[in-house]
Amino acid sequence: MTDSAPATTRRRENTRVRLMDAAAEMFAEVGIDGASVEAICERAGFTRGAFYSNFGSKEELFLALCARSAETTIAAVRARVTSIESRGLEDAGDVRQLVQEVLEATGEDRLDVLLGAETRLQALRNPGFAEAYLALNQGLGESVTQLVRDIAAARRLSLRVPADVATDLLLSVWISTSETALLTRQAPSESRSGLADRLSQVVGLILE
Repeated sequence: MTDSAPATTRRRENTRVRLMDAAAEMFAEVGIDGASVEAICERAGFTRGAFYSNFGSKEELFLALCARSAETTIAAVRARVTSIESRGLEDAGDVRQLVQEVLEATGEDRLDVLLGAETRLQALRNPGFAEAYLALNQGLGESVTQLVRDIAAARRLSLRVPADVATDLLLSVWISTSETALLTRQAPSESRSGLADRLSQVVGLILE
């Protein structure tokens, strides 16, 4: 009994991960409306029963994907900021170098950009989904806001605007620049460089 419970938990978690990975690919390819539960299950190699034992609906799975993406990104950025702090943020070089180091921690994920766009589209269309999206987005915003405060404090700088406003500016520029890079088919290196430039300019405006 003792050994079977952890094994069951691992199998269940593995099923969830495979369903989420399959759904992420399909949502990015055809959108949440175009991706059926059956198609997601087929791609993941599971039955509808496996799906509904893990998720109440396709929308619930979609929100779980969004949460996973946000948590992964925030954890990676937090780890990189902690690493920079251990070296002394004040010695991390100019603003662009600091931004570049943080961006490197997030990776280059076209799928995340597509999922983000699909999430906002669904929230605009569906009031019920919008409520869940706004709650998720609030949590992400609070995490980013704390990172902004930590970086400003570590570099002994002041914010020209409230930290939550700074977060809104940074996330808006991040989203806009990343989506434009996909629309214009920029190479990953060019996209990353352009994003670093834009975010550096915003950081330069909000810190003093």
